[in-house]
Amino acid sequence: MDGHKLRALVVDDSAYNRQTIAAMLELDPGVEVIGRASNGKEALRMVFDLQPDVITLDLEMPEMDGFAFLRVLMAKKPLPVIVVSGHAERDHVFRALELGALDFIAKPGRHIGPDLRTIQEDLLAKLRVVRRLSVVRLLQRAQHLAEQRGERTTLEVPAFDSGRYEPQKRRGPPLGVLGIAASTGGPPALQQLLCALPVTLPIAILVAQHMPARFTRAFAARLDKICSFHVCEATDQQELQAGIVYIAPGAANLEIDAGPTGPRVRVRPPRSGATIVPSGDLLFKTVSDLFGPRFCALILTGMGSDGREGAELAKRLGATVLAEDPNTAVMPGMPAAAIDAGVVDSVLSLEELPVAIQRFADACRPRVEPLLP
Repeated sequence: MDGHKLRALVVDDSAYNRQTIAAMLELDPGVEVIGRASNGKEALRMVFDLQPDVITLDLEMPEMDGFAFLRVLMAKKPLPVIVVSGHAERDHVFRALELGALDFIAKPGRHIGPDLRTIQEDLLAKLRVVRRLSVVRLLQRAQHLAEQRGERTTLEVPAFDSGRYEPQKRRGPPLGVLGIAASTGGPPALQQLLCALPVTLPIAILVAQHMPARFTRAFAARLDKICSFHVCEATDQQELQAGIVYIAPGAANLEIDAGPTGPRVRVRPPRSGATIVPSGDLLFKTVSDLFGPRFCALILTGMGSDGREGAELAKRLGATVLAEDPNTAVMPGMPAAAIDAGVVDSVLSLEELPVAIQRFADACRPRVEPLLP
């Protein structure tokens, strides 16, 4: 896609939103808006007639909504899709990601201000991702999601599923911690991974997923409904407990400290000038300081290098470092950066990661010495 302008198709039933999003897109001199559609049916015709490189998509539309459009598009002609989601659609956006959408932005309001400028910057950043995206990888991802989906959205792992719905959810201080850094492509990857893990693991899980602040609580609530772990948006000074997944709020960094009675979660505002929030690097650094070899750092799909510096420190302190295979990740940048730094113990696909995490968690359990005769 680097040799020509990105050809963009804007799909929204609101004329105002179509105009606003088109104007935002055209702020990038490397983008040409080639069409505007008011519903999914019209958009599908334009996809085949106009051959766009990227699509922005509203979800709630007449005649054919965004979900039906995505199902047809990913089956017939997979393309990068950026969902434009309003406040009322926060949970819906994660369904769209499961159907193959690449990423999402917040829906613009009707006034010029800091919020609109933030959305504009976010959209232009997503376009930079699209330029680096392999359409072949997008097709593979769409096919994989379609195979998984059927009547369910979670990955089955029979070897570890026996305790999934049992009530013995382990609580109390964790024996170890899994920290995860993810960006573009992260929400579906996290859903697949977390739903494959048994709740009986004696670890806490902390997640730094790059995401707008208004969506992280809905993301956590969705995962909480479908995963065996309890999943929550992290709040400051929560006690760190095994069997709980803590999602970093979108506008803050997630860290931990020793606390007066045991490890606790810290949610802190970003430092002045910080461009990556929440930061995987900061998460990994604070957890490895406290847990050392009982920490596992995992870097999933994403553009850039977040997590690499934190993984380097974690490795020096004895932690385990895992990375998603860049060849199967939606965006290879983040895991590849850590791999290139030489700090990754294992490079694994999403399907292989649950076994490695189980092994890490088992290694955190106290060893029981056999009684001498």
